[in-house]
Amino acid sequence: MSVGMAAPRAPYACDPDRSRGRLVAEPPSRTRSPFRRDCDRVIHSTAFRRLKYKTQVFVFHEGDHYRTRLTHSLEVAQIARALARQLGLDEDLTETLALAHDLGHPPFGHAGERALDACLKQFGGFDHNAQTLRVVAALEHRYPEFDGLNLTWESLEGIVKHNGPLTDRSGAPVGRYREHGVPVGIANYIKKYDLELWSFASLEAQVAAIADDIAYDAHDIDDGLRAGLFHLDDLKVMPLTAEIIAETSAHYPDLEDVRRGAELVRELISHLIGAVFAEAQKNLNAVKPQSAQDVRQQSRALIAFPAEVAEEEAAIKAFLYQHMYRHKRVMRVMGEAEQILFDLFAKYLTSPAELPPEWLTGAEADNEGDRARRIGNFIAGMTDRFALTEHQRLFDSTPDLR
Repeated sequence: MSVGMAAPRAPYACDPDRSRGRLVAEPPSRTRSPFRRDCDRVIHSTAFRRLKYKTQVFVFHEGDHYRTRLTHSLEVAQIARALARQLGLDEDLTETLALAHDLGHPPFGHAGERALDACLKQFGGFDHNAQTLRVVAALEHRYPEFDGLNLTWESLEGIVKHNGPLTDRSGAPVGRYREHGVPVGIANYIKKYDLELWSFASLEAQVAAIADDIAYDAHDIDDGLRAGLFHLDDLKVMPLTAEIIAETSAHYPDLEDVRRGAELVRELISHLIGAVFAEAQKNLNAVKPQSAQDVRQQSRALIAFPAEVAEEEAAIKAFLYQHMYRHKRVMRVMGEAEQILFDLFAKYLTSPAELPPEWLTGAEADNEGDRARRIGNFIAGMTDRFALTEHQRLFDSTPDLR
């Protein structure tokens, strides 16, 4: 089958007609599958719109052409749909998970997450996947009969487990959760709706997860070049990008750097998608899962990079970490951004009346942990722009973040 062609629905795809349903039962839609309905709910959510002004790497006012959480999510969805189509998976569920995966991210990118995690350390910390679950399960207030978006079990599972199981069969945390345990927001939620944290998620979720890696590897190169944090020839230290750059130069010897960079990004995405598709076919042929449940029972993810491409991709991440994420200009801005969130959290904690009235409903019954989490939820939902505006309102001096 050509890589560009759509495959028929595979037996291991999630079937919307066999969904495990929603926590709050609803009549089926006359025109949309349950997974399409989930995707539409994500797109129409307030949290999704706010991604427009949330940092990917650069704060929103540093330039109109840098990625935001919103444009990043759209690029992840495009890559994920391409892979889902080739593998015969449910594209609607895949798109839902790609578009929803960053809904829980706070303002100012990973700097914001570090700041909130520190602020909430004695109350369970901050985890963006757990915060995404809070958003779709509780914090969105758009429907008369329930809080959140009331997504299907399959969508909730994918949001929580797209990077793999959180526990083993006995409930003991594994992987990145081994040291600090399952995030409190997830641990509390599964008491009322079991998402089977011990199993792998669907292939749709696994595709969304690897599409996230592909998207930010490629577009962070693009944004780093645009910002002048490194130059195209600097990328020749890695064999994969060096090969793409050389092939582009051979075909287009007089091409200017802007177009050479765009060609590099395009070819890199195509290379990584093709590698994932080939590896997935190999894994699926070996395991031969006959249902989505068969996929969940596996001992490893079936959607992955081949070993040699995983090394190439890790080299790209290492390059970006050194030349972009740890660049002194980015570090200075992100350090100031962290302080803004520290300031806001401390202010709301000592002066809760500064919170909007709708965020104070029911606050009189809060204990210290509840109050801290309420403030954390409010700050996590902020855009970069609103966080700066709030800081300017509450403090005499606010960093410019440029």
